[in-house]
Amino acid sequence: MAWRELESSQVIAGSQGELYITIDNQRHQIASGKNVEAKVDKEKTEINILGKTGKKNKTTSWKGTGTLTLYYNTSLFRKKMIEYIKTGRDFYFDMVVTNDDKTSDLGRQTIVLKGCNFNSMLLAKINVDDDVLDEELEFTFEDVEMPEEFKEI
Repeated sequence: MAWRELESSQVIAGSQGELYITIDNQRHQIASGKNVEAKVDKEKTEINILGKTGKKNKTTSWKGTGTLTLYYNTSLFRKKMIEYIKTGRDFYFDMVVTNDDKTSDLGRQTIVLKGCNFNSMLLAKINVDDDVLDEELEFTFEDVEMPEEFKEI
């Protein structure tokens, strides 16, 4: 197969996309989102094999983690965290992250993160040195789907 050069139209602009969160069967567009990243870490166990001097690795499970950076201009998550503090009822949500750069000929990719749960929550913030306020929320997730994927290059 001959080498093909990457075309500029095949690079995805990071700001082109959509972010939605579903909590308690209510879908919320998160227009204040600045950055979202989700990753999977495979957890492995080292194993010894008779007759081998090196160790091998057996994947035994995975853990999904991520960060969501927002402009500090929504009370949605703080209300849910305060509800947890007052009642003990934690909240889980699904996050739909879509890359949709209209200038790219690769199409859209959508990842659905299921069973998301924030690790901690910023309840209040003032900072006279910041031009605008933002917040970074770390989360875990328990399942994932990819209903749309980029076309092959």
